Amino acid sequence: MKYTKLPQTDIEVSTICLGTMTWGEQNTEAEGHSQIDFALEEGVNFLDTAEMYPVPANEETQGRTEEIIGTWFKNHGKREKVVLASKIAGPGRAMAHIRPNLNFKKEALQDALHKSLKRLQTDYIDLYQLHWPVRETNFFGKLDYEWNEEKWQDDFKEVLFNLQEFVKAGKIRHIGLSNETPYGVMRCMEETRKGAPKISTVQNPYSLLNRKDEIGLTEVLQREEIGLFPYSPLGMGTLTGKYLNAAPKNARLTLFTNYKRYSNKKAVEATARYFEIADRFNLSPAQMALAFVQMQPFVTSTIIGATSLEQLKENIDSVDVNLSPEVISEINEVHAAIPNPAP
Repeated sequence: MKYTKLPQTDIEVSTICLGTMTWGEQNTEAEGHSQIDFALEEGVNFLDTAEMYPVPANEETQGRTEEIIGTWFKNHGKREKVVLASKIAGPGRAMAHIRPNLNFKKEALQDALHKSLKRLQTDYIDLYQLHWPVRETNFFGKLDYEWNEEKWQDDFKEVLFNLQEFVKAGKIRHIGLSNETPYGVMRCMEETRKGAPKISTVQNPYSLLNRKDEIGLTEVLQREEIGLFPYSPLGMGTLTGKYLNAAPKNARLTLFTNYKRYSNKKAVEATARYFEIADRFNLSPAQMALAFVQMQPFVTSTIIGATSLEQLKENIDSVDVNLSPEVISEINEVHAAIPNPAP
C-alpha cells in the first residue's frame, strides 16, 4: 500500500480509501465487517461513509452503514487504526426523512454529527464533510451551470465557524467538502483568509468518464493545497466493462435502474473504447481506470467500493499498476473524442 497525508494535517492515509455506501443494502453487516478486515490486512487505513448511506437513500435503511462500521469498532476496538470520514447530507427531496432542516446551520450540524457519532460508536470523526452544497449548482450529473433565481443567502462564514466549534470540542478533526465547485471552494478559502478554518479535501466524482474538475477545480486544489478525494472512479462499475453486454444479475445498475449517470450512449461508447485499450495492453479494465485516477497529482486518496472480496482485492491491487505513456496517450485520445460523457 502507498500512503500520503491529508493536506494541512499530520494524518497519514492510504491512497486507497474503502467506500461503504453498499453496506446495509447490497451488503450485509457481516460482509461489511469482512471488507474492513480484508482492507486493513492489505494496508488500507481509510474509510469513507455518510449519514445518508446506504444507497439508494430511503428512510428504512438510513444510517445503517454507519451502524455497521460502529459494530465493527465495538467488536474489534481498533478505532485508532482507522482514519474515518463521514458526511452530513444537504438539501434534497430524497433526504427529507433525515431531518426537516436540511442545511448546515448549527442545529443541523449538531443533530447530524451527534447521531453519526452514536451510530459509529466513536467519540470523533477524522474528516467531516458537507455532502453537497445548499445552493443550486451543477453537481450530480450536470456539466454546465444554469442561471437561476434562487433565494440562497451566502453563509460560508457561518458554516465554517460552526464546524470549527466541533473541531475545538474534539468531535471532528478536520473538515472537507463534497460535490463542490471551484466557486464554493474559493468562497471557503476567502473566509479562511479572514480567519475561518480551512478545508482539507474535496470529495467529487472523478473517473475516465468524468474529468470535468480538471478544467477549473484542479488549479484551485494545487494553489490552495487542498486534496481531491475522488468517488465513483469506476463509474459505478461501468468501467469494469461488465455492463457492455447483458446486465449482470444483482449488480448495482441492474438493481437500481434510476442510476443512469454512467449509462448514456456517449458514456457507453467511451467505456467500450477504454475496455479495448485495457485488453490491448493486457490490463484489467478496472485496474487501468483506478490507476489513471491514482496517478493524478491532485488526488489524495481514491474511494473504491465493492460488493465482494474478489472485487475489493482487484481494486486494492490497482495501487501497484503503473500505466505506460502509450496507455496514457490512448486514454487521452478517447477523452479528446468523447470528453466527460458522464459528469
